[in-house]
Amino acid sequence: MLRSQMGHNKRVSQLNDSKNDSKNESSGDLKDIEGIWMGNLTVPGGLELRIVFNISTNPDGSVNASMDTPDQGVSGIPVESVSYKDSNLNLGVKSIKGSFEGTYKENNKTIEGEWKQAGSAFPLVLERVEKVPEMHREQDPVKPYPYTEEEVVYENKEAGVKLAGTLTLPRSEGPFPAAILITGSGQQNRNEEIAGHRPFLVLSDYLTRQGIAVLRVDDRGVGGSTGNVSQATTEDFAGDVLTGVEYLKNRKEIDSSRIGLIGHSEGGIIAPMVAVKSPDVAFIVLMAGQGITGEEISYLQSDLIYRAEGVDNETIAHNEVLLRKMYSVVKEEQNNTAAEEKLREILRAEMANTSEQKIESSDHSEAVIDAQVTSLTLPWMRFFLTYDPRPTLMKVKCPVLAIAGEKDLQVPPEENLEAIDEALKAGGNKDYTVKELPGLNHLFQTAKTGSPSEYSKIEETISPAALEIIGNWISEHTQ
Repeated sequence: MLRSQMGHNKRVSQLNDSKNDSKNESSGDLKDIEGIWMGNLTVPGGLELRIVFNISTNPDGSVNASMDTPDQGVSGIPVESVSYKDSNLNLGVKSIKGSFEGTYKENNKTIEGEWKQAGSAFPLVLERVEKVPEMHREQDPVKPYPYTEEEVVYENKEAGVKLAGTLTLPRSEGPFPAAILITGSGQQNRNEEIAGHRPFLVLSDYLTRQGIAVLRVDDRGVGGSTGNVSQATTEDFAGDVLTGVEYLKNRKEIDSSRIGLIGHSEGGIIAPMVAVKSPDVAFIVLMAGQGITGEEISYLQSDLIYRAEGVDNETIAHNEVLLRKMYSVVKEEQNNTAAEEKLREILRAEMANTSEQKIESSDHSEAVIDAQVTSLTLPWMRFFLTYDPRPTLMKVKCPVLAIAGEKDLQVPPEENLEAIDEALKAGGNKDYTVKELPGLNHLFQTAKTGSPSEYSKIEETISPAALEIIGNWISEHTQ
């Protein structure tokens, strides 16, 4: 599933649990397209993601196809329809409302075409590979680890969701303080895998070597976790984290009075929610957590990323006007059918005024609009736009560390850290630290511009300075 990095404010459609049952239509030699095909997709904001299609044929002529996005740690997304006629390949990935259309080029053995999803079309050239190269970053820990690693599964019974994760435990004498890691927006695996980086793997390794047990968990509908996210909101994910706290309380290796939460991005909204609901949360760390509403962040984020990518002022201003129109509908029209119709009118008018869209077929234009409308009216989006974290932050009484990168363009530090600071102060919290870390981006990498287009190009996964600040602060608060 492709998660636009301009979309800290967008959750992608959920992965279906259904097995792949590709519909096949062919009048070409299927041997042309059998195998593993990989290409690099550049999404809004300039972030590059590897896209992989696995295509094979059965003896009866039917086709098995699936899609992977290795840089997001997601594999086995069903490709429900495969059509190959006269060198033209069409792959339909309904569960994430995406499709690839391309032409097989005999001379250089590539498939050149476009990936379409969520109202956008992106050029994508696929090349056949023997296997997908494994990404290994310098900070990725190498086995054998000097600590114990255990696969765990527990259940959020209220939601009927099974959650799967990894618990790392120091080998010294327990019971240990513990931290639960909470991912950012969009479905992510336990390592919070993005742009070839695994920040939660690096963070959990660092903390466990310092004597802190760490639980990192696959989001609903990803990896070993079950659940359908199409109707879920940030509050529902807070319920999953509460279940994790209960799970750790019942582990003999864990000191139940020293269980804390570390939330990145959207996880930085979830951690205070859980801390307010559960007296068992001993501390929280907010990494690029937000202190203002999602709508406010969306305008700031869009402006900053466009500017970093060199987009002109007129386009930036036009984009904000469009966003404000659409968000106004989402906030004011609670009836989904009515909201969808109003949003369609806005988007049709926008397409009619955009020369590039005039050459699109009407069928594709409507598919683009449908995808946009669906994402805008999801319960998650309605909640994200209007939720103000400040009242919850005012109720947090446990120790808080809030950090943000100076060059974060997705959750801008100045506005968000100031709001977090003011809310904690107003609520009378006696032990909190708020820090802006120079030179770091949204992923806490040392960056030049902070643009998401840099993420995959930077070798560093998390700045050692950020790791040290988090590790030292937790050690001070759990000794």
